This record gives sequence, structure tokens and C-alpha cells, in this order.
Amino acid sequence: MSDHSDVPAGPRPGERAPAPAAVPGEAAEVRAFWKGLGLPGLVDVHTHFMPERVLRKVWDYFDRVGELTGGVEWPITYRADEDERLALIREFGVRAFTAMLYPHKAGMAEWLNSWAVDFARRTPDCLHTSTFFPEPGVDRYVREAVEAGARVFKAHVQVGAYDPGDELLDPVWGTLAEAGTPVVIHCGSGPSPGKHTGPAPVAGVLARHPRLRLVVAHLGMPEYEDFLALAERYDEVRLDTTMAFTDFSERLAPFPAGLLPRLADLGDRVLLGTDFPNIPYPYVHQLRALERLGLGDDWLRAVCHGNGARLFGL
Repeated sequence: MSDHSDVPAGPRPGERAPAPAAVPGEAAEVRAFWKGLGLPGLVDVHTHFMPERVLRKVWDYFDRVGELTGGVEWPITYRADEDERLALIREFGVRAFTAMLYPHKAGMAEWLNSWAVDFARRTPDCLHTSTFFPEPGVDRYVREAVEAGARVFKAHVQVGAYDPGDELLDPVWGTLAEAGTPVVIHCGSGPSPGKHTGPAPVAGVLARHPRLRLVVAHLGMPEYEDFLALAERYDEVRLDTTMAFTDFSERLAPFPAGLLPRLADLGDRVLLGTDFPNIPYPYVHQLRALERLGLGDDWLRAVCHGNGARLFGL
């Protein structure tokens, strides 16, 4: 099992300074948003908390993303220590959130899951999150995570560069389907396609495990229509809103306006996700982006709280 000693530590003197961890007055604006809908708060199914060394490495990637993509800058709005990020998301009024963590190679997942057990123990408003990778022993440690109380899993097909239909994962999908444990899966081809991204590999998994509770991250960006179709076909498939409809994403992968009626019809299976803290704009912008779709207050109430509360029994 990796101790992750290959992950660099945080910024050293002379390196990029942390960005401010809050936009002045933003917390009050976020709270006014959900209070205006008559909600007790927000349920955000797609937030990132992970070991600090790992998160710093993720931030280093986003700091260089402009060089890698030829110009798309991705400043981290909430670059701050864990305690400050936790205080801020609570100040926003997020009742429940997740610790979306994911391995990029074999030997990482079990170590990340051990960290997540401790994080969940000391952070009761965070839904205990686990992850996995196609490797020997994966079925064992996924079962152990479920037995330890994991309430949601994260699968990142793009970063992990693996086929979700890998035979090593078939018993994992079976375990999670039987347990009814949701899996937030980044399987769309945004922001850049991978060998196994797109709807076809996931469709193959669902054909074998039709009761699997998959939550497709980012609405499946940019293959929105294909993933909407999977949600329409499989009753347990859900979609999260992470980064969708924001000005940032609309420039890169706009959501087709003609699909909005279908998204409205799936209003009971769309969940708020934001990617906090790794977003290049204020948290409240995600909420306003959903509001300006014009799908109505009932839809917003379900997406921002009701659907997540029901899925996780809050």
C-alpha cells in the first residue's frame, strides 16, 4: 500500500501564494439563496476534501492547466487550509457534503480510504466517502469500506484512466448495487477525453448492474444528451450539476437549450454538486447558474436539497 511519499508538500517560500478563501459577503448571499427557497440549507454531493499533500498536487495541476490546454486558466478560488475550508462551507449553510477523493494509480485507494475514515469521524457533516481502483483486492477493501459506514464512493474514470467495465470491478459494482451505496462517477469526456470516458463504458456497466446508484458528475459534460438518456432508462441513475451552466463551462461545453425540458423532467434525480474548493469562480455562481435556467423553485428546492437529503436519508 502506498504511503503517498511521492506527493509533494504544499507551497514553499517563493511559490504561488494562496488565493483568498472567501469572496466578501458571499456567505450571506449563499444563505439568502437557500433561505429564499424555504430550505434548511444545501446538500452538496460533489466537494473535495482529501489529504493535504494530495490536494496540493491537484492544485498544482490546475495552476498549470493553462499551459497544458493552451490558454484555459483555472484559478482556485478557495485555496486555503482544511479548517478554513470547512468553516467556509458550513458558513454557506451546506448541511451535508462529500470528500470526493480518487486514485490515479494502483496502491492509492486503500490508503485514501483510511484517511477518509478518520475525516468522516471528525467531520460529522461530511458524508463518509470512499473510492477504488481496478486492482487485486479491490472487492475486499470496497466491502470493508461499506461495512465501515461509507455512504458514497467516488470513481474517476478520466484521472484513473481505467475502464469501468474492467473485470476486476464487476464484483465491486455488484457489492455497491446490493448495498444501495451511491457512486459519484466522473465518466464524461470533459474537460478532456480519456481512453475510457464517454457513455458507452458506463452503459455496459449498467446493463449488468441496472440497480446501481450511479451519480454522473458534471451532468456527463460534454455528452449531456447521452447521459440524460441513461438516466431516463435506469431509475437509479442520477446526475450532479457540478460546474454545469456556469459561465466558465458554458464557454467550453455549453449545455444544449433543447435538452432543458428533459432535465426538468428528471428533477427528482438531479443533485447539487459544485467541485468546492477547486473552482475558478465563487460558490454562489453555481447556484445562480441553476437559478437562471428558469426551471422553477420546486426544481431548485429538489436539486439543492431535497434529492440529496432523500438519497442519503438526511
